[in-house]
Amino acid sequence: MNSVSPSAAQYVGGVMQDELMEGRRQQQQPLDRQGSFGLRTPQTLDPSSRDATGEPDEMDRLKAKLMSAWNNVKYGWTVKSKTSFNKVSPVTVLGHSYLLNSEDEVERFRLAFVSRIWLTYRKDFPQLEGSTLTTDCGWGCMLRSGQMLLAQGLLVHLMPRDWAWPDAQQLTDVDFEVFRPRSPARAGGVPIPSFGSPRGSNTPEKSPHRASSAPNAARKRDPSLKAVAKTSALHNLAVYVAQDCTVYKEDVVRLCDLSLSQNPPDPSSQAWKSVIILVPVRLGGEALNPSYIECVKNILKLDCCTGIIGGKPKHSLYFIGFQDEQLLYLDPHYCQPVVDVSQVNFSLESFHCSSPKKMPFNRMDPSCTIGFYAKNKKDFESLCSAVSEALSSSKEKYPIFTFVEGRGQDYGLEGHSSNNTGPAAHILPPGRLGRSNNRRNSDEFVFL
Repeated sequence: MNSVSPSAAQYVGGVMQDELMEGRRQQQQPLDRQGSFGLRTPQTLDPSSRDATGEPDEMDRLKAKLMSAWNNVKYGWTVKSKTSFNKVSPVTVLGHSYLLNSEDEVERFRLAFVSRIWLTYRKDFPQLEGSTLTTDCGWGCMLRSGQMLLAQGLLVHLMPRDWAWPDAQQLTDVDFEVFRPRSPARAGGVPIPSFGSPRGSNTPEKSPHRASSAPNAARKRDPSLKAVAKTSALHNLAVYVAQDCTVYKEDVVRLCDLSLSQNPPDPSSQAWKSVIILVPVRLGGEALNPSYIECVKNILKLDCCTGIIGGKPKHSLYFIGFQDEQLLYLDPHYCQPVVDVSQVNFSLESFHCSSPKKMPFNRMDPSCTIGFYAKNKKDFESLCSAVSEALSSSKEKYPIFTFVEGRGQDYGLEGHSSNNTGPAAHILPPGRLGRSNNRRNSDEFVFL
């Protein structure tokens, strides 16, 4: 018996129902925040409210300014509260564990956490085209969480695995139940190479933070975007987004194996694109199924995992680890001034968080997306094996998602498989779940 789990029907239906309810609320609250799974952008202005030049009238400008001011105040401050870490259980951060019973371990954890790229709400950026918005406060948290997941993939792609930000700040608002580090650590870090420079070159004044900068939509010729476009390292990177909780291995191979693009194909070629794999899943119905908690832990223990974006209801977060029954996360719900990344020596401090936060697993929203990274073909094969083993740890009969041999079109997913001459992003069309010709009996599928 073949099975699809979690159910695509339940998954899509639940999301559609949530979006319908949210859409009704949105009519009353134009800048209401998005749900935990999908992004709801702010309402566009009614064309009738624009003046003859096509610009928003004074009333709309005033409304937008008042809403922006309120959101800037709302997300511009936080309540200081300490996060406790015990010294008995290890803390896991994206495949690495730290037992916080010594100064050295606390120091290793500090570097691992603070070195992650933190992207938050920003204010005072150039007005978004077609609107009066100069901030994403109140509606951009899912975008920021997604950017953090992608930024981690770029970080492991461009930098050595043991890289740490050499200017990492000291941790704040934490209680380790042990002594604190005596001195700041500036050693052990590797300078960040600039875009377009040889990997590992000593150019600390430029960094891949340009790829994950604050919003700058009005600057269509942003130098940072030019730098990304010209970087040969990013030309060798692909993105695969799974559909219906299934990763089709042959689709990934066709996306990454550069030998297939040669005419005729060269089987002896070792050319292979690195790949970021994103898998949207649902870990329960209205709430997280406790049976999946151990599975989520095992996934976060994997070196190939780049984190999980999800959060709690109405509150998007980026999960990077855990300790015991609590998740470790980065929160985008903090408003900071925009940073001009066109400057050579722009400040990096606002792109790194020094205050770790935790939340119980049972508060995690079931809708989330898991990220993975494979540098080469061997890494991809190891990823498939390691992730499949982690998925099998669930107490549920059906795994969170699966790896399947073959291509999506073999299973009736029209438009699923990309050809090897297409773009490096493999994003699947929604609602294309189907059945292959040799699976005509609906009884062969079990929908949860």
